[in-house]
Amino acid sequence: MFDKLSERQKEAVMHKDGPCLVLAGAGSGKTRVLTERIVNLINNGVRPQNILAITFTNKAAREMRERVYKSIGSDADSIFIGTFHSFGLKVLRENAEVLGYTNNITILDRDDVNSLIKKFLKEMNLSSDNYPIKYILNKISFAKNEGLTPTEYSKFMKTPLDEVVVKIYQKYVSTLRRSNSVDFDDLLILPVEIFKKNSQVLDKYQEHYKYILVDEYQDTNMVQYELCKLLASKDLNLFVVGDMDQSIYSFRFANYMNVMNFEKDYKTAKTIVLDENYRSTNNILKAANDVIRNNVNRKEKNLWSSNGDGEKIKYIRCENELDEAKAVINEVKKLLNNGEKPKEIAVLYRTNGQSRVIEEAFLKENIPFRIVGSYFFYNRKEIKDLISYLHLIYNTNDDVSLERVINVPKRGIGLKTLERLRTEANIRDISMFDTIECGKELEFKNLILALKEESKNTNLSGLVDLILDKTGMRKELEESNTLESEIRLENLEEFKSITLSFEERGIYNLEEFLENISLVSDMREYKEVEDGVSLMTLHSAKGLEFNSVFLVGLEEGVFPHMRSMESESELEEERRLCYVGITRAKKNLYLLNTRHRTLFGKTNSNIPSRFIGEIETDLIQSNIIENKAIKSGDMYESGRNDDLNVGDRVVHDRYGEGVVVKIDGSLATIAFGYKDGIKQLAKNHKSLKKVS
Repeated sequence: MFDKLSERQKEAVMHKDGPCLVLAGAGSGKTRVLTERIVNLINNGVRPQNILAITFTNKAAREMRERVYKSIGSDADSIFIGTFHSFGLKVLRENAEVLGYTNNITILDRDDVNSLIKKFLKEMNLSSDNYPIKYILNKISFAKNEGLTPTEYSKFMKTPLDEVVVKIYQKYVSTLRRSNSVDFDDLLILPVEIFKKNSQVLDKYQEHYKYILVDEYQDTNMVQYELCKLLASKDLNLFVVGDMDQSIYSFRFANYMNVMNFEKDYKTAKTIVLDENYRSTNNILKAANDVIRNNVNRKEKNLWSSNGDGEKIKYIRCENELDEAKAVINEVKKLLNNGEKPKEIAVLYRTNGQSRVIEEAFLKENIPFRIVGSYFFYNRKEIKDLISYLHLIYNTNDDVSLERVINVPKRGIGLKTLERLRTEANIRDISMFDTIECGKELEFKNLILALKEESKNTNLSGLVDLILDKTGMRKELEESNTLESEIRLENLEEFKSITLSFEERGIYNLEEFLENISLVSDMREYKEVEDGVSLMTLHSAKGLEFNSVFLVGLEEGVFPHMRSMESESELEEERRLCYVGITRAKKNLYLLNTRHRTLFGKTNSNIPSRFIGEIETDLIQSNIIENKAIKSGDMYESGRNDDLNVGDRVVHDRYGEGVVVKIDGSLATIAFGYKDGIKQLAKNHKSLKKVS
């Protein structure tokens, strides 16, 4: 066992008693450390049933269990290896009576919970249009994960909507208790409540689980943190593995400060740093270190590898998103021609909306690909809904499109109404649309007719805006105020980038537009394969690795995301996300951005992401910096008796485009547009070029 471990890994594996924090950098073998420590504990006299190993996903738990089973056989069955939620359910069912439940507890799924909230709103004579169900659920989930009761949460009320949330939260809690039911959040909260309420129960679990191991500790929220602390408070045998540099889930209430504070919580804690990376080359790891060290709230750690320096990082700056997609395709083709397998290549982007142009480029070039953690752009629910509206406006006889959107967003038109319309349409041999004569469905019919009339006097992009506004699709998503609704709204806005591209080609006709869209959206049915190039968001990439990785959209406002620009903590999370993206690459890393990008229906001029400027120039291959010449003129070396002037636009191979703000002798001070981006560079520096 020990032959395959580094000295620091051995130190972690052999640790037995007392609290221990393992700072495990990306690719440092943390899963091996966790599993081998379990084996080592058993080999040193610890009974399997006294070990509790907690992970965040069923996949991670399954992998850990399989590895342990290979080492110790059937003894692995006596160890609890599972997720926080599965452990919480076990505690809850075994001690339900402490909280007044019986052990035959029902777990409500998302649909059940939605129905319950809808019922409460109806009882209060409130409309879900003004009080979005998703928004209410998100607030309740936040309160629960922060360990706040309805009474405690009421102290944070700020708006009339918040007051409604608190009232529904109170109804929700009492209804669940009365019906002997719990939701997913309760599986974490109620075990903590049990332990606090009954010290004998807590003592029983402390005696049973004397050795506790927790994976991905940086992703724990306040409730999970408290659960671990309660269980370990007797013997203090808490062994946690985490990396605050990979904490990217604050939107799920994860708190990386749990890692930062571990040594304060446990004064006798031993800290072991795993900084040897077994995945990537040193050039890639140095780039990751360069970026992440700009974060203030972290524990120092520098990844290194015995894999050699490897290839330099390739930075490609393009004119627009179409050129960016072409650049990706060209480099992917080179990799494939050199024997790389498609499944060993990944293209990572900050938002789902960026994927559309890349997907279409792969389709046109007939390169197999797969979308990870999401759907092909045209197969996303909100996009299919929007396209159905467009089809129905163009052709009111389209029964398929009518059935899809007649109740999107919800208008109170149910299945019985649809069945009646179908039956009548069959009897009269006409379209369902033509059978509509009364009720809420008539309001829908009039809406479509009005949009059809307005479509005659507006362009494609204007028609999309009209649909989003007049149908209520935009309002519903804006008011839901959840990450899911935000992503869906971004995708709908990105659809306007498609209409804009058609208009730029002189296509304003709805019929021609729909024909083109249908052809593109149908192509994917036989192109996406399991072993194709992976396309995914940076969040979806965590835990994965590829030989070659493309990070696209590295521009201020795109990545880092515009939302993070005003908050230092959010900007640090964006930087951690960049760190995660960089460390997915094993051999080849490509960084791409554009001068101009059309995204969410708007075209912006962009400056390079600050994250590129944070990487040492020596790590970057500079011979392909300029993928396309600047349109405003040729670039040339500025040291040929051509003095710079304040206000000149210049290009630098590391910092991108900037503006001269000061001249002092042989030095030009240049602002590159991001925080701390003012640099002094020699005017004859070979990497400093002036745009004529």
